[in-house]
Amino acid sequence: MRPSTRYAQSGDLSIAYQVVGDGPLDLVYVPGWVSNLDHAWEFPRMVHVFNRLSSFARLILFDKRGTGLSDRNVGYPTLEQRMQDVRAVMDAAGSRRAALVGTSEGGNMCMLFAATYPERTAALVLYGCFAKGLWAPDYPWGKTRDEVEQELAMIARDWGGPFDMSNAAPTLQHDQEARNWLAGYFRNSASPQDAISLWRWNTEIDVRDILSAIHVPTLVLHRAGDRWVNVAEGRFVADRIGEARWAELPGDDHVIWAGDVDRTLDEIEEFLTGVRPAPAYERVLLTVLFTDIVGSTAVAANLGDEAWRALLKRHDDAVREELQRHGGTAVKSLGDGFLATFQGPTKAIQCAGAIRDRAAALGLDIRAALHTGECERHGGDLSGIAVHLASRLLPHAGAGEIILSRTVKDLVVGSGVTFETRGEVALRDVPGIWQLYVARIPPE
Repeated sequence: MRPSTRYAQSGDLSIAYQVVGDGPLDLVYVPGWVSNLDHAWEFPRMVHVFNRLSSFARLILFDKRGTGLSDRNVGYPTLEQRMQDVRAVMDAAGSRRAALVGTSEGGNMCMLFAATYPERTAALVLYGCFAKGLWAPDYPWGKTRDEVEQELAMIARDWGGPFDMSNAAPTLQHDQEARNWLAGYFRNSASPQDAISLWRWNTEIDVRDILSAIHVPTLVLHRAGDRWVNVAEGRFVADRIGEARWAELPGDDHVIWAGDVDRTLDEIEEFLTGVRPAPAYERVLLTVLFTDIVGSTAVAANLGDEAWRALLKRHDDAVREELQRHGGTAVKSLGDGFLATFQGPTKAIQCAGAIRDRAAALGLDIRAALHTGECERHGGDLSGIAVHLASRLLPHAGAGEIILSRTVKDLVVGSGVTFETRGEVALRDVPGIWQLYVARIPPE
């Protein structure tokens, strides 16, 4: 449930905050760049982060000055002024001492707070953080001023539309729902000019000289392939905070809510509580369906952006309708296709055929792939060999075809579905040789 929003006074500004959970530990979560407390609760992945943190702590969330539900148009604040907002929120929430979790630029505020108020900092957790925004001879990972200007031009040009997530969250760059949510999140977090000002402000950050003054228990987390903040920047921070614990995680995503979210949250929970949580996933037998619009790039180019978006929405609506009608569950949109699951393979095959027919009525060719096997369901995501195998089957399907593994074929004997043998293939990164079939579906 979305918590109520309250306001703390920081000088003459009002800072919006929320409190979730009632655990024994107070935990202040500081987001990067921009945020909107209300809009964050509309995205299942973000909600999962909040729910995990509030499962063992009294979680305090807030929008920094100039963003979200807090006062806007605040000019060009100093890091010290923004850091004082943390203190104001803690005071308003009745927290005398708290652990701070800072992500990206939010980590810099947390670093300064921990160095300034160690008596009020129970612990410090830094995820995907950096020490300096701009390049320097002794800090070669920062962006040059030319690179910053290019980023600012991109923000000015694209603000409000689907966000390019190839650097921030590459695992979700084809997830249309995630891209649309993030666009709305940004629109509700700051105006275009405020977003540009805050981005420029972030590049001026330099906390290198205060790192040695941090003397609270500290965990520094960073994904090895982070495309936004180089992993070497995380190591730089960890090396200069006395006795900080360093945890390098696999993955390319920068934002905390993408990729293997639970791996990151497990590290945080263990560090703050001393107890590593039980695996936050369940193993289930499911039939996995992947769909894909054939030649989507060419279709989009021929139609133009506006017409393509309208057609894609009609396609997505049709897919969701058929999934609901056939008892399927949409796991996520993949931009021009879907990943979905079913309790059994017969309904999955029938649904794939219905989606194909609905797409054809829109002038689109789709292909689909199916496999049944054990999956790991965690948060709102799905993983496991069955998911991986089904994704590898999809390129072997032609336009209008529904391709499936022998496992699926053997489970639907007697259903009325007939099959055409497609031969044996070796699938990339999947052991063994796999017999493939194309389903021929009788009318419903």
